[in-house]
Amino acid sequence: MSKQLEFGFRHDVDPPAASYSLLKEEQPQYRLEHLGERALSLWELLAVVIGSGHSDDSILELTRLLGEVGGLPGIANASISELTTYEGIGPAKAGRIKAALELGRRFVTTPLEKRGKINSPADAANLLLPDMMFLEQEHLVVVLLNTRSEILATKTVYKGSLNTTVVRIGEVFKDAIRQNAAALIVAHNHPSGDPSPSPEDVRVTKEIVNAGKLLSIDVLDHLVIGHNQYTSLKEKGIGFD
Repeated sequence: MSKQLEFGFRHDVDPPAASYSLLKEEQPQYRLEHLGERALSLWELLAVVIGSGHSDDSILELTRLLGEVGGLPGIANASISELTTYEGIGPAKAGRIKAALELGRRFVTTPLEKRGKINSPADAANLLLPDMMFLEQEHLVVVLLNTRSEILATKTVYKGSLNTTVVRIGEVFKDAIRQNAAALIVAHNHPSGDPSPSPEDVRVTKEIVNAGKLLSIDVLDHLVIGHNQYTSLKEKGIGFD
């Protein structure tokens, strides 16, 4: 038997226990309309996207999905067919989830791409995070800039294993030289989600910066991309003299 909540619960922590049904004012759609999307937790946003979250069964299904798949990173990496293996998620619901994630990715990248300019580490991170933060292997990417800090191109230089990426410094600058870039920003992801730079990251940064000086190409930053976060080695004063 289910019963209604008498005192509510913390939406930002966990969904209610499966033995509860939600009062109208506790339902995700109601909260979205009256409080806005930023007030909703991950499970509530997911409930709105797939059109569920009012009943015991749907709440339990979402709880299991988020727990078993590994949260948002797991959902982002899962295919539609993989999502349909979870109870209560059919092809239509799985498709809505993947479409919502893609809309979010495009929303983040489109404004910066239209402006086409990098003015800060945050600008570069906003450009790269949507595509890099949930990659399962390490990727090394360079953003090529002209003298006005306008984006000339974004190039993937390496795709490595989960453990290490072997970097040949010359490859980092190959496209920059071809396109006569005045500067570049280097970025790579940590599949673990932790953007803390490793000693190897610092060593590689120093080598890239020194090579840029010899080639008269400014290395403006090296970003380490994690899950929804990043570290700027330039801002930290690491690897840059």
